[in-house]
Amino acid sequence: MAGALDRCRTCTERARCCAVPYPLIPASHLDGPPDPDRRLRFMEIVRRRLQEARFSPRTREAYIHWIRRFIRFHGRRHPKEMAEEEVRAFLSSLAVEQGVAASTQNQALAALVFLFDRVVGRRLRRVDGIAPARPSTRLPVVLSENEVRALLAELADAARLCAAMMYGGGLRISECVSLRRKDIDLDRSEIVVRGGKGDKDRRTPLAEMCRAPLVDQLSRARVVLMRDEEDGVRTTGLSDALQRKYPNGDRDRAWQYVFPASRTFVDSAGVRRRHHVHETAIQRAVREAAVAAGLTKRVTCHPLRHSFATHLLESGADIRTVRELLGHSDVRTTTQYTHVLNRGALGVRSPADRL
Repeated sequence: MAGALDRCRTCTERARCCAVPYPLIPASHLDGPPDPDRRLRFMEIVRRRLQEARFSPRTREAYIHWIRRFIRFHGRRHPKEMAEEEVRAFLSSLAVEQGVAASTQNQALAALVFLFDRVVGRRLRRVDGIAPARPSTRLPVVLSENEVRALLAELADAARLCAAMMYGGGLRISECVSLRRKDIDLDRSEIVVRGGKGDKDRRTPLAEMCRAPLVDQLSRARVVLMRDEEDGVRTTGLSDALQRKYPNGDRDRAWQYVFPASRTFVDSAGVRRRHHVHETAIQRAVREAAVAAGLTKRVTCHPLRHSFATHLLESGADIRTVRELLGHSDVRTTTQYTHVLNRGALGVRSPADRL
């Protein structure tokens, strides 16, 4: 079972190989395709409901993951045959047997609430064990300037540029690898993040140290684009609505990724496309560079974003300006970085320094 679940995470044809073999439901009952004989599998119905709710791709993927695990946990029974007690048993197993974090348990609960409310059509009643878990308070991992410098020195090529842009502009890893040529403004030294967390756009600075490497990366990407134009390879990530508005958008140079993947693939429509470099490639490079640099902190890509915010506050930047650059909806989210400023715990001086 675990092996099948691992294959689901990486499979590019999830709808085919991972469809849960439950009784098929006529599409006419689900406002589905116009063909009344077309029948949808249960997980296809779940995907439809998630798209109708306009959840982000990452949220849809996470919810589908938890719904599958819930079904398999109960011996592949249909959710219509289950209720609150099965949900409580699944959440209890996550907390007791697997020891997941409170936020992970809450995500699984949210997925199951959506499953019963929007797919099964029956709201879950409140029972013991289903209340959201209280998340723990954790301080962000922040690197010093010397540690950032040592980390970047161990990276090379695209990975080094990605890390420098994440630290220089407070980008998330997903925002960095999915940048397109039209999102880079070299004249104004800024980056436009399109459709960030919460489907929000924002502007963030482009560090001066990134300009020359970025120009070189754009030149390399241009060579890839020219080869793709000859071979009929198109880019990815354009919604159906954008594709209708810009019929040639997936072949336009402005929509080309700054960090294109090295390999292409054929989508379900038979069109060969090129995606951006995968996040795991950059994450792996950063972890290996941290080990090579001898850093003892738990270094991943996200601490570079934390370091960006903390170092800005240390240099005297206004916290609301930092909030705008990070794309936080609430300034209280940004205030977490005031607890890790380079002034000791809570900004007080230790009495040991007076000895």
